[in-house]
Amino acid sequence: MFLNLHNETRELTAKHYRIATSVFFFISGLGYSSWASRIPSIQAQLHLNEAQLGLVLLALPIGLMATMPITSHLLGKYSSRKIMMFGALFFNLILSMPGFTQSIWQLALVLFCFGSARNLLNLSMNGQSVLVQKLFTQSIITTFHGIWSIASVTGAGLGFLMIKYNIAPSWHLFGVSLLLLVFTILYYPATFPDTPTPAKESEKKPAFSLPDKSLLKFSFICFACMATENTMYDWSSIYYEKVVGGTRADAATAFWIYMSAMTLGRLFGDKVVQRTGIKPILKYSGVLISVGLGTAILFPHPVTAIAGFICAGLGVACVVPLVFSLAGKTSHANSGQTIASISTIGYLGFLVVPPLVGFVAQASSLRISFSIMAICGLVIIWMVSKIKED
Repeated sequence: MFLNLHNETRELTAKHYRIATSVFFFISGLGYSSWASRIPSIQAQLHLNEAQLGLVLLALPIGLMATMPITSHLLGKYSSRKIMMFGALFFNLILSMPGFTQSIWQLALVLFCFGSARNLLNLSMNGQSVLVQKLFTQSIITTFHGIWSIASVTGAGLGFLMIKYNIAPSWHLFGVSLLLLVFTILYYPATFPDTPTPAKESEKKPAFSLPDKSLLKFSFICFACMATENTMYDWSSIYYEKVVGGTRADAATAFWIYMSAMTLGRLFGDKVVQRTGIKPILKYSGVLISVGLGTAILFPHPVTAIAGFICAGLGVACVVPLVFSLAGKTSHANSGQTIASISTIGYLGFLVVPPLVGFVAQASSLRISFSIMAICGLVIIWMVSKIKED
């Protein structure tokens, strides 16, 4: 009887950790999607062309990459929950600022800080998710990212309403940041109390070091997926508005549909993984990305473009959480530092590809620039084919 009571208490505690970690994924998703939904509005507000927008968007991933070695060091020195708390507070503060910027340089500075805050929050919360996953026998890792996507869909839907009723990006993002600050303060006490695992002197690596060889293939898969996912955040609404020919409200709806597809993929991802295994999921993800975006490029009409966005959303849904889960199982280092290591290459896709889309679009067209993401899907298929079966 005592043993059953102990197991029930342990299970209840694990559920509380899972809920609290899910809330921080929700904070990250709602905040980032709220920003992404107002990119066309801020572009118009500052009178930026595609090349200028691509250049200023580069500031966010640069801030993210610049903070990577700092975050990795902090995760070895402090618990991931403390870094997550600080990252969330920083993230909420910076989220309130983009709509108040009055020049491209002000926006670039804000986005650099936004990228830094997002890196601190995302790496630490993913570290928490890997630790909480170890408390459960069944797969729950993609569900955390499903919560992120639910928040993103909510943010995209809220963005649509803000645009429809002509609410300025400044007040929209400021209001969201205040709401997320409340969630941060309320749920931090219930997060997983982990202990940092500093690297031994012989295991210490320089900043921006590559991950171990065993993780390199997964890193390249992560690169291609992050490149596609972030490009869709930054450019899908603009593509739908300028190439497909929809209104700004239609473009916000298209982005919402893309996010909804990604959300469904993540919410059902754990069940599919248990039935088919990780390698087939990664392979089919690459196929969906290439076929979906190829369709949107070749047939830029409302029905075909939406169908392509849905395929792309399903394609990017489970790749990153599954890669992070595999990395956590393979490495003996603490989960936060392992994720930071594998993300070094992954976030290069986040860094390089979205701005590249802007430059290519300015030089040629958005349709041609979107082919970069279809190629990323092929990269995923190729790298998965090189993963040896267990």
